[in-house]
Amino acid sequence: MEESAEHTKLWWGCAVALSAAGRRGRRAATAGLASMAVAELASNCVLKQMWHRRRPPKEWISHEEVHDRPDSSSFPSGHTAAGVAFSAAVAAVWPWAGAACAVPAVMVAAERVHTGAHYPSDVAAGVANGLAAAALVHRAPQLVRRLLL
Repeated sequence: MEESAEHTKLWWGCAVALSAAGRRGRRAATAGLASMAVAELASNCVLKQMWHRRRPPKEWISHEEVHDRPDSSSFPSGHTAAGVAFSAAVAAVWPWAGAACAVPAVMVAAERVHTGAHYPSDVAAGVANGLAAAALVHRAPQLVRRLLL
């Protein structure tokens, strides 16, 4: 699961699949990708720069993957933020598709803790970041109209 979530490949693949499902799918994919971009920017360009948190100690993880962890700040989980943002934004447009996208998003979040890449609080912050990004993208057209009128 981690390999497919690297560089948001999983969510781009979901967006392509959604786009093939017609107008509603294209709207859902666009919302998902926009939300994912906002969440990634917030995670990687703002929050990780503000809080430098070390990854969990290698001694806590009993498997081989512990050596493949990133060097960046542990807080927040950008993988989780991207998955939650994509899924939540898709759900706002097409609830069933959003629920289907939430399954791999939860799997990615759990796997980030299991592999020792993140503490559970990093993943929780990623969830909050993803939900905030999806809400912002969902409300953006109304906010822009309000500012322009």
